Amino acid sequence: MLESSLILLIRQDGIPNYTCWEKSKSVAVLTESSWSISAQIGALLELYKFPQVSFGSYDSMLKDNGQFPSLYQVSQKDTSLAFGMVSLMLHFSWTWVGLVITEGHKGHQFLSDVHAEMDRNRVCVAFVKMLPSPLSSYMPSTHESIILSGEASLVNVVVIYYDIDSLNDVNYAIEPYIATWRVWITNSQWHADMAGKNFILDSFHGTLIFSNHHEEISGFRNFVQEVNPFKYPEDTYLTSYWFHNFHCSFSDSDCTLEDCPPNASLPWLPLNRFDMTINDSSYNMYNAVYAVAHALHEMIFQQGEKFSVKNRESVVFSPWQLHPFLKEIQFNNPAGDQVNLDERWKLGAEYDIFNFWNFPEGLRLKVKLGIFSSNAPLVQQLSLSEDMIEWAMAATQTPHSVCSESCNSGFRKTPQEGKPACCFDCTPCSENEVANDTDMEECVKCPVDQYANTQQNHCLQKSVTFLAYGDTLGMTLTGTALSLTILTVIVLGLFVKQRDTPVVKANNRALSYILLISLTFCFLCSLLFIGRPNTASCILRQTTFGVAFTVAVSTVLAKTITVVLAFKVTAPGRRMRHLLISGAPNSIIPICSLIQFTLCGIWMRTNPPFIDTDMHSEHGHIIIVCNKGSLTVFYCVLGYLGSLALVSFTVAFMARNLPDTFNEAKFLTFSMVVFCSVWVTFLPVYHSTNGKVMVAMEVFCILASSAGLLGCIFAPKCYIILLKPERNSVHGFREKTHSVRKKHF
Repeated sequence: MLESSLILLIRQDGIPNYTCWEKSKSVAVLTESSWSISAQIGALLELYKFPQVSFGSYDSMLKDNGQFPSLYQVSQKDTSLAFGMVSLMLHFSWTWVGLVITEGHKGHQFLSDVHAEMDRNRVCVAFVKMLPSPLSSYMPSTHESIILSGEASLVNVVVIYYDIDSLNDVNYAIEPYIATWRVWITNSQWHADMAGKNFILDSFHGTLIFSNHHEEISGFRNFVQEVNPFKYPEDTYLTSYWFHNFHCSFSDSDCTLEDCPPNASLPWLPLNRFDMTINDSSYNMYNAVYAVAHALHEMIFQQGEKFSVKNRESVVFSPWQLHPFLKEIQFNNPAGDQVNLDERWKLGAEYDIFNFWNFPEGLRLKVKLGIFSSNAPLVQQLSLSEDMIEWAMAATQTPHSVCSESCNSGFRKTPQEGKPACCFDCTPCSENEVANDTDMEECVKCPVDQYANTQQNHCLQKSVTFLAYGDTLGMTLTGTALSLTILTVIVLGLFVKQRDTPVVKANNRALSYILLISLTFCFLCSLLFIGRPNTASCILRQTTFGVAFTVAVSTVLAKTITVVLAFKVTAPGRRMRHLLISGAPNSIIPICSLIQFTLCGIWMRTNPPFIDTDMHSEHGHIIIVCNKGSLTVFYCVLGYLGSLALVSFTVAFMARNLPDTFNEAKFLTFSMVVFCSVWVTFLPVYHSTNGKVMVAMEVFCILASSAGLLGCIFAPKCYIILLKPERNSVHGFREKTHSVRKKHF
């Protein structure tokens, strides 16, 4: 290249810095040289300010005006190629892509650009394979090299960036089982689709090719159809091309072609030999010729105006004088595309997207599918006719290339350790969290008044609920409470009717009336726990419960003490008669009740019960509950009630063997055993439940403990009144008393 450049400047066998050729001097050189070669010849050409117009692919290294001030590039900027390829990946949802890139500064620049675009759009690089070139490795490369093998077996989409400037004599191969079933995306410099020299593959059918967009040059196809070495005998390349492709021979006399097929023309050749479509390099060469011609025309026109008509033919100029005109040149070529050599006005290239059809083998047809333009609005940058795409052989639908399948709604992505972001596991969302889209990074927690559906992809509004009368459980408890209330009223009516009989009069019938009335309120207060809570019901349910049960338990205590005092009075020499006659046991009821009233009053003044909501106890429901307010006072009320029950049980237990005509001491003892057992069982169960079940448990314990008192104390007496009336008379009473005393004696 250096020798050719020197010959260009000083002619063959010339002396450096001198030229004896005044006519037919070159004023510019058109090159397709790479940066590495331009760096060598550019310095030599720069000594003479010799214009160099490059029609090769755009190279960002050559735009350095300080290093290459006399070099101009015709091709458009290639900076949006990576953006276009990534846009295509996103269009087909390919997120796991391999890269095969030729070494050299262009390849490394493309790798940097495409890597950044892929990272920005969450497309992962499965592997990167750099292809060494002779210029970068300085190693002989006439042998075939395997560039893709097992590492690409799980990747269905591979990008090949091919730099023709650095791969002239290198042969590469891809293992056949890797080549098939793959989608290849490449740039227009890729030559394997035509000549098949640099890649040895089974088939590249379905390859997608990004080629610089340009309009069809008028007359080009007709020119190609008519060109032949007989029409242009001075073109030795055409002669050689005809000789190799049309099986011609050379005459022995003047080395002219002979025995060629009649009317042979380039369209006869298959596509792998000659493509009728103008390629990027030829199109840039066409523009380069026009650019220099326009610059020369402008320069000659301006200089010609300074001379007379007869002196214009003797105008002489130097190559360096062409620079101002090359820098400012801007025109539309015959195809209608704008051409300029100034880096400041160059736009990003538009790309035609071609689909390579090679089935059956040898078809080698490139079909335009669409276009990519980085200068268009975002939604219009990529235009593609998907119905025209021919994918790799045996592919019946759009190929799929992902490291991990998408996580459906209801799942979130969990990164796999040591792998790219596209490789992940799908983890179900936690309780009450949702993911309403695919590939969610994090699940979103539902608001407190909503809950996640079964699929965990949507939050549903929680329904408001409470222990209602219409519920099965509510209806059962309500029916039970009303039945027991009616039963208690019936017993009370029976006792009032039989008030003068020995059974009723025994052990203070007034206390029996008070106990039955308090039990009636105990049964009725359970209804306050059922139905939609409000402020009044929340306050009444706790206070009524505490006071009613205090009266009931204190009445049982008074009846027990009455039994004890009655026995003490009947014993000889005892002085307890005045206590029994004065009704001292009856004072226990108001005293105990007053203490409970005081505790409830403190409770209401400090922190009374109020309406609250339970969002978490029952899935999908907001339970309206009564908050106890001050738990300290609540447990004081329960503790006080428990203390009364314990005292009553202790006194009743001590008096269980005392003689009694109707055995009321034993019945009182047994009733307190039932009462205490119910509430001792209630406490742990109450604290282990939530929501409506907790309320139902409280109602059940109220009914069970009240029914225990009613049944154990009054059932035996009702039995005698209703079924053994003979024992409920003065005569029967005396016989029973005589037998008891005799037994005791």
